[in-house]
Amino acid sequence: MAKLILIRHGQSLWNLHNLFTGWVDVPLSAQGVQEAIAAGKRLSHEKFDIIYTSTLIRAITTAMIIMSENQEGKVPVIQKSNEPKPNEWYKIYSPATEANTIPVYSAWELNERMYGELQGLNKEETAKKFGDAQVKIWRRSYDVPPPSGEALKDTAERTIPWFQKNIEPKIKDGKNILVAAHGNSLRAIIMYLENLNKEQVLELELKTGEPIVFEAGGGGIKRI
Repeated sequence: MAKLILIRHGQSLWNLHNLFTGWVDVPLSAQGVQEAIAAGKRLSHEKFDIIYTSTLIRAITTAMIIMSENQEGKVPVIQKSNEPKPNEWYKIYSPATEANTIPVYSAWELNERMYGELQGLNKEETAKKFGDAQVKIWRRSYDVPPPSGEALKDTAERTIPWFQKNIEPKIKDGKNILVAAHGNSLRAIIMYLENLNKEQVLELELKTGEPIVFEAGGGGIKRI
């Protein structure tokens, strides 16, 4: 049966420094690299047909490190469909070489929740300035966004329809898929797959660099 493996990126440098990150494009920390390597070793015998990431470097790097540990020997190739002449400039002219690749697609719909005016602020200092209760509402409520940012509800409204259109049919068609993304975009996907309500999804915690495995079968996609 086809598998869907979701993974939150490894620890980023702003995770390390306790900063709100959102869409700011910061790289992995040294610990984040090690988390991705460990995830790659756990998934080393999985065979992937397609890889999806957000457009942010911490998710893309996590996916690439995971694949560096993969035993199948196929090479992940990032697709460049939005660039000039992608079918010419990025064309692989050897059928054998192309058959030994895995396409990697990046989508902004998988990006982290956009934290608006909190991006770059220290979480502890922000709590002192605005109060623990207000910051908890911004961080943990389902439908109250931070200033100029997204609530989890907003993230779900862009992530779930994209998942339904681009990933779900391929899993049901037998494709094994890896998705490297972010805490909130992946929570939205899991909310959809497991039919969680808004209270239940708020209790869902995703650790950095920790794979979550789903399997298609019986007309659905279930966690294993």
